[in-house]
Amino acid sequence: MPIPQGFDFAQAAALPENLFTVWANLIDRARLKAAEHALIHGGSSGIGYMAIQLAKEHGATVFTTVGSEAKAEFCRSLGAALAINYRSQDFVEAVEKATNRRGVDVILDMVGGDYLGKNIRLLALEGRLVQIAFLHGSTVQQFDFLPVMTRRLTITGSTLRPRTIEQKAAIAQSLRQHVWPLLESGRIKVVIDRIVPMEKSSEAHRAMEASQHMGKILLQVESRSA
Repeated sequence: MPIPQGFDFAQAAALPENLFTVWANLIDRARLKAAEHALIHGGSSGIGYMAIQLAKEHGATVFTTVGSEAKAEFCRSLGAALAINYRSQDFVEAVEKATNRRGVDVILDMVGGDYLGKNIRLLALEGRLVQIAFLHGSTVQQFDFLPVMTRRLTITGSTLRPRTIEQKAAIAQSLRQHVWPLLESGRIKVVIDRIVPMEKSSEAHRAMEASQHMGKILLQVESRSA
């Protein structure tokens, strides 16, 4: 994939994993459409902040959950109509109030665990839940499937690594056609939280584990002569 015009190597390095993940799940699997409502969990993360922007560019109204007021403001600056601090607010109640209890059409979740029941509660008729990670675990003690039937819900998810070269190439082609122009025009922004030297990669991991970042954390690989 070419580096978008006007981008340096660091900005370009922040693109592939985020955009492949967001496009494959939010657009391909969840089939997000204009005028729909989307809930993006972890909106200040590398995946989350890009998902907010891409959903907004598709004409969706975007809600997100975050862990601090600073992160909430960050997400609102990227186009989120509602940023909910889950440490001080019940995100289920907040979304129900914002939608007059209708719920949302699409949820992109990387939390799992106890969020599963809450996500199902928030899905509107024909809603789609896309699971991309499991910070709270991939199992739950109990789950009531009745709402899935009565509201015709879809629960899905995916990973990138097992896909074939042809499948990955198809995603790359979609990104070049639909997203690269948005990057080059500045409609979608790249946010780099910090760049950490490779030899201090443990610091980057600690920052991620503590959820200190807003945007993408990059590792700097120093070139060495043979």
